[in-house]
Amino acid sequence: MTNQLNDYDPNGIGQVNGNLYGLPFDYDSANLIVFGVPWEVTVSYRAGTAQGPAQVLAASPQLDLFDFDNPEGWKQGIFMAEISQDILDKNVHYRSQAAQVIERLEQGRKLNELPDLTQVLAGINQVCESVNIWLYDRTRSALNLGKLVAVIGGDHSAPLCCFRSLAEQYDDFGILHIDAHADLRNGYEGFKYSHASIMFNALEIPQITKLIQVGLRDICQDEVNLINGSNNRVIAHYDSALQQQLYSGKSWIEICREIIAPLPQNVHVSFDVDGLDPKLCPNTGTPVPGGLELEQTYCLFREVVKSGRKIIGYDLCEVGNAEWDGNVGARIVYKLANLMDKSWK
Repeated sequence: MTNQLNDYDPNGIGQVNGNLYGLPFDYDSANLIVFGVPWEVTVSYRAGTAQGPAQVLAASPQLDLFDFDNPEGWKQGIFMAEISQDILDKNVHYRSQAAQVIERLEQGRKLNELPDLTQVLAGINQVCESVNIWLYDRTRSALNLGKLVAVIGGDHSAPLCCFRSLAEQYDDFGILHIDAHADLRNGYEGFKYSHASIMFNALEIPQITKLIQVGLRDICQDEVNLINGSNNRVIAHYDSALQQQLYSGKSWIEICREIIAPLPQNVHVSFDVDGLDPKLCPNTGTPVPGGLELEQTYCLFREVVKSGRKIIGYDLCEVGNAEWDGNVGARIVYKLANLMDKSWK
């Protein structure tokens, strides 16, 4: 690997070598290990995000590697583990079963009506737990080797066991959450590990002491009540309120600094692409009008690093099954890798 790195030209043509950005690293030589989780069994609107990791990987070699925030950030070593075909296959099978559950509920009927779907739901929850264990084992192993970890979904249920792994290493950390949705529903549609329940489940991890949500614009009353009753453990920055501040002349830099002020020293960034304006990732699972520009999120992440906080992990979820979405996703994954690396120096 040393010889490969010596011979590697970061200004050359991106190599299609099975690794993100065509970089010449493997698991042993990389500092950052990226895990793709091709899973979207509980999606409730539009499918396709199970192919998000593959779309990001396919788009990544055509990116130029120079990054203004960390010009030699690629040298940290970035390696993407092989995308699991077994999980992809299970996703297809159990997605069709979940669709039966969702259809029944949308009809206003109970799951125990004939044909009884209660065991179907139980089986889905069980297999979702097995995917969580799969990711936990891999992120825990990487962290034990002193590596950093990141996750590419799949739907937003993907990173839960990355949070759990980080909680074994850090007594106190916060999540900076970019999303159109609060994801604070308790077992949405009966799915314990629903994409709409990721942050509800995250709050069961005591080491997560702060959840800062940015860009929310599609939310239910129960979620608002949970936020308002959280004693500021959860702080929501609604898209409409952010835009109103900008319309009144407040600078985005000032807003960013106020957003990150309550975060603890260690921060995981959880990025659902539907937090962005839908023109950027139009094929995401649950697009919502409005949202952030990509550079606004980068500015926010830069302020995290400039504040002296450390990015200890990140995830990117809900990338749609389309070339453009993969292109944008690959850029987000690379920017966060470089900012995370910079935060450790």
